[in-house]
Amino acid sequence: MNSLSTKHLLGIENITPEDIQMIFQVADNFKDVINRPIKKVPTLRDITIANLFFENSTRTKLSFELAEKRLSADVVNFSAASSSVKKGETLIDTVNNILAMKVDMVVIRHPSPGAALFLSKHIDSVIINAGDGTHEHPTQALLDAYSIREKLGDVKGKNVVIVGDILHSRVAISNIHCLKKLGANVKVCGPLTLMPKHIESLGVEVETNLKKALEWCDVANMLRIQHERQEVKYFPSLKEYTLQYGLTQDLLDELDKEIVIMHPGPINRGVEISSEIADSNNSIILSQVENGVAIRMAVIYLLAGKI
Repeated sequence: MNSLSTKHLLGIENITPEDIQMIFQVADNFKDVINRPIKKVPTLRDITIANLFFENSTRTKLSFELAEKRLSADVVNFSAASSSVKKGETLIDTVNNILAMKVDMVVIRHPSPGAALFLSKHIDSVIINAGDGTHEHPTQALLDAYSIREKLGDVKGKNVVIVGDILHSRVAISNIHCLKKLGANVKVCGPLTLMPKHIESLGVEVETNLKKALEWCDVANMLRIQHERQEVKYFPSLKEYTLQYGLTQDLLDELDKEIVIMHPGPINRGVEISSEIADSNNSIILSQVENGVAIRMAVIYLLAGKI
């Protein structure tokens, strides 16, 4: 079995372009598997994986669980809302209790940046970061780049704009790292109040005019406003945000080309993207969801070689 250069998947920042290409190649094979009548392979029959979700999640949690079951792993699901965390149990105690049950791999989503890294230093298990605060969401970035590769043939040289709440988005940060490592040109677009202070240090340009960004790009990845992570108001109103940064059919009709539309979900229809666009032929949003299972199967399979 080929394996990655790292024992864990903590963030895109920590892996190499070669790792990313290996994940994509393995995902190609697993896409064939999940489109067969019998969608399971016995590859990880002896592996036990715990999904630890300390934040709400629908798509990511379901995608990981489906990927694990497609690989025939044994799966343990843990939700903080119904656990001893509510009684004051610490993160490390929670995980150690689960590991005492002989768990080989931990998939963790946590509101604190660095939670996955913290675990990797304190427990002897493979850790996959399913999102840690505003830090990173590596498998989302991998499936996004994989979806661009599938649609356009390659990521290298493509112009990709990420639009919306960059400041609070772990998806944006992971996407920037991933796209840059694969040779794409990246811009971010949104209100300056929703831009991190040192965003240019990641090698991206800031564009505040959505129409100019769309004229430049081959791919537009639309992000939602992360209300749950905002403690103050960053713009006057949702209506004003939508007027300036909402993607509509009228805006696309003004372009002299077709562009690929993406969204990591969940979609706020009528805010950052209209329903008409989300459901259009330009949109690869549902392909992203399907590719998420194949990418997560690939990551789990490759990291299982480290167990």
